Amino acid sequence: MAIENNRLDESLYAENFSDIHPPFDSYSAALVEANRCLFCYDAPCMKACPTSINIPKFIKQISTENIKGSAHTIFSSNIMGAGCGKVCPVEKLCEGSCVYNLLEEEPIAIAKLQRYSSEMALDKNWKIFERKILPEEMKRKIAIVGAGPAGLSCAHVLAREGMDVTIFEKEKRGGGLMTYGIAAYKVTPEFCEQEVNYILSIGGIDVKYGKELGVDFSLEELRRDFDAVYLAFGVGLTRKLNIPGEDLNGVVDAISFIYDIRTHDFKEVPVGNKVAVIGLGMTAIDAATQAKRLGASEVSIIYRRTQNEMPSTEVELNIAKLDGCNICWLSAPNEIMGVEGKVAAIKCDVMKLGEPDSSGRRFPEPSGEQFVLDVDMVIKATGQTPYYDLVNEYGLENKNGKIAAGKDGQTNFENVFAGGDNVNGGKEVVDAVQAGKDGAASILKYLNILVGTKNIQI
Repeated sequence: MAIENNRLDESLYAENFSDIHPPFDSYSAALVEANRCLFCYDAPCMKACPTSINIPKFIKQISTENIKGSAHTIFSSNIMGAGCGKVCPVEKLCEGSCVYNLLEEEPIAIAKLQRYSSEMALDKNWKIFERKILPEEMKRKIAIVGAGPAGLSCAHVLAREGMDVTIFEKEKRGGGLMTYGIAAYKVTPEFCEQEVNYILSIGGIDVKYGKELGVDFSLEELRRDFDAVYLAFGVGLTRKLNIPGEDLNGVVDAISFIYDIRTHDFKEVPVGNKVAVIGLGMTAIDAATQAKRLGASEVSIIYRRTQNEMPSTEVELNIAKLDGCNICWLSAPNEIMGVEGKVAAIKCDVMKLGEPDSSGRRFPEPSGEQFVLDVDMVIKATGQTPYYDLVNEYGLENKNGKIAAGKDGQTNFENVFAGGDNVNGGKEVVDAVQAGKDGAASILKYLNILVGTKNIQI
């Protein structure tokens, strides 16, 4: 069979892409879990959260039926707390740090409790924050490039403090990675739209969709027309494999593949019958599992190291295994073979691990052995590249395309700040949210704006 769409009937698509982590179905269920919490002093779960959500506090508020207060506690630290409750790798963050792990018991279901409060706030449209009203002489205009987690987080903090914010977003919808780059069984486009609208409901934020930096406007124009600029445009497409056959019909990058799933009906997205996914990060897992759920009969994940070195979490790996994906450890592609311009097979080197490289992981080297897999589709998930040309075009100081921003997020231009994936090269959604908060704090400091202690926690 070749690459084709509409492999399954409608009921199977609905089943395959339903919420993989269903929420609590009642307050009673949430209460039972909340009451398991030990409400630790100096809680390790809170320390493990990049946005420092006061986890014991919001769980205590759930246990006392103060659900709105719980949502306030969450959103004060992470305005995208609802989405992060769905997509955060909690097993290596808050839940992975829960003291119950030391007792060999199941950790508190922190993400599920976080979803309970925050999703209720979205559904009921609770007004958690009031926008500060400033006199005209104190108002400032800030431009933000990118309506992803970093941009939205930055915008919300600034808007709460009375600033007038304009976000320029190249896509038709906001949310960035949440909307376009994460598996559909984790978070739906409808939820992403709801979360974005909730963030924007604070007021003072104008989003101009379909506007791309370097195409529709320049950095010089933003610097001229606004008091400060925050760059949060993320990273680019997947890195090339640089092997023969990479341009064959049937080779796609994981970002584009997931983007198509997020922007089309499932039945419209073509998928191969036998698929190879290159890489083993979170994006690779999302691509592999969704290929299987779209109807591929075989999916093989090709990874050049062992499970000890993989960038994905074990929880994510288990999702792929449960979906029937095969894992080819110590394997690296060296050629994609084709017939009549289409993918027919992939040849791989069997690898062995040598000395540690700059990442601290043992470097994979060819052992001299090879094997061939019959495939009709190859999905590249080998990490994303920064926007080299864009940052160099505007003279932004950078490190291999990643914007060089100081601890305060300031770039080599006085009124230009940056944060998120375009600075760190690509981390979790929750890291981008924190970067947006940090950027907003630095911009307010740069503009000499006093931050209201009741309205914001940075």
